[in-house]
Amino acid sequence: MTLPDERYRAVKMARQFLQELMSPQKTPKVPAIIRSQARSILRHYPGDWDMMQVCEASPHVFQTQMEDVTKLFKQYEQTKASKDET
Repeated sequence: MTLPDERYRAVKMARQFLQELMSPQKTPKVPAIIRSQARSILRHYPGDWDMMQVCEASPHVFQTQMEDVTKLFKQYEQTKASKDET
């Protein structure tokens, strides 16, 4: 049960994680092959501009933040749908 704002944060946190993997100062014991893979992935990873475009085009998939009431309704709908499936 992932909400649009949680998805957005996960993508942003994954980018930060990959950036930290590339930094020997922040992650000193990471092998060079891992740093190279992180660099390769980040080359085509969505940036802030890309994420804002996706948020505007598909708010049901990604949102920077959701109002508390909207979030409660979404959680309720998802919980109800998952119970109906079982």
